[in-house]
Amino acid sequence: MRAAAACAATLSLLAIWAIAVPVRAGADNSRWGAGYFPNVTFTTQDGTRVRFYDDLLKGKIVAINLIYTTCQYSCPLETARMAQVQKLLGDRMGRDVFFYSITIDPEHDTPEVLKEYGERYHAGPGWLFLTGTPADIELVSRKLGLYSAPNPANPDGHTPYLLVGNESTGQWMRNSAVDNPKFLASTIGDWLDSWRNMPKEPRKSYAEVARPSFDRGQYTFTNHCAACHTIGGGEQIGPDLLDVTAHRERSWLTRFIVAPEKMNAAADPIATALRAKYKQVRMPNLDLNEQDAALLIDYIAEQSRLAPRPAHEAQAQASGARPTAAPADLGSMLDSYLRIQQALHSDSVDGIKPPARMIAARAAELGTAFDAVRSAAGLLDQAGDIASARAAFAQLSDGILANAKDANAPLGDGVTAAYCPMARKHWLQRGTTVQNPFYGSAMSDCGRIVSGIPDVSR
Repeated sequence: MRAAAACAATLSLLAIWAIAVPVRAGADNSRWGAGYFPNVTFTTQDGTRVRFYDDLLKGKIVAINLIYTTCQYSCPLETARMAQVQKLLGDRMGRDVFFYSITIDPEHDTPEVLKEYGERYHAGPGWLFLTGTPADIELVSRKLGLYSAPNPANPDGHTPYLLVGNESTGQWMRNSAVDNPKFLASTIGDWLDSWRNMPKEPRKSYAEVARPSFDRGQYTFTNHCAACHTIGGGEQIGPDLLDVTAHRERSWLTRFIVAPEKMNAAADPIATALRAKYKQVRMPNLDLNEQDAALLIDYIAEQSRLAPRPAHEAQAQASGARPTAAPADLGSMLDSYLRIQQALHSDSVDGIKPPARMIAARAAELGTAFDAVRSAAGLLDQAGDIASARAAFAQLSDGILANAKDANAPLGDGVTAAYCPMARKHWLQRGTTVQNPFYGSAMSDCGRIVSGIPDVSR
């Protein structure tokens, strides 16, 4: 079952399984204790052998789900969702709350594979990834109510359920593993602990509650994207989506949101680069349609517009003024260089010859120290296609950066250096959002910003 469809399980928190026995801690709990749960041996991602009941369940508050590391549907989302819950529970993880993710593909998911998988999602103390024999895994999954019969029509291979429980009190509940993370954290951390950790706040009247507003774009982002992404909050499991609508084509974003598995299967260069950068974490199919994608893209664009910016960027945007160019010799040719960089970033050679000629003329005036810059600018002036223009631009970038390094010349406000590890090339640009001139729209943001002036001679 795909992740969005699986959310229907949320509506049946108690109806699906609902073993919620309000007995006091320490009471006779034989019904849901050692007499019920199998005590089979599992192996953790660190290679440690553990007994399922004695070592993992007895006396603990737990959350248990089934995963497999090659899953391209629900597993990535449910694992990312549990990473959010882990963060919300804070230092209770590994102290009185424990997560167990059990593979249903033990032949492939060795402890080493599970360890690497957990690291992708920043699994911390108290979160174990477990493998065992197929028979023991099936026995445990049936006893926990997590078992899904093989279904050729279901490419996911299992239903994304999450069993949460307190072995001491006998409270158990099956939920959706892709539910709201705050709800899951509250259920695990408060309800299962007999409300001992609930904040003592006065109750409010329903009349005092603000009238809710519903933004479908925000809802879609919160429920499907926020487990892996932020908008301006930095990278998490996946990239920060700030300004993604500015440097990705809308049609590409729509295709990737609706059918990411098809983009990966077709070896789309951007999807491939993202997978390589983010430890092979694949964008799962979220069962969203084009209308959902449109609302999501509009929401990301609006949130990007409202996001706080560094002071120099905010001032430039407000005034429409261009950042000041670098002083001394480089400053006289930097604007022309950046015009070429922007054209190549847009997959165009239109308009690159006049700035190339200006750079060549200025470099000739500056003498033999700028011969490499003059030569590269001349090649740009002669370039007849995008490939030759990019090759010449690489030489031009190296020449300008080498002169800047030698003179220890500042690059100017808003100008940054960037590097693409796939192309193995440096360039200069405005701003801190990567604008790759060597791949253009194919992999617009491939690369990273580097501090200072890189040494291109190495």
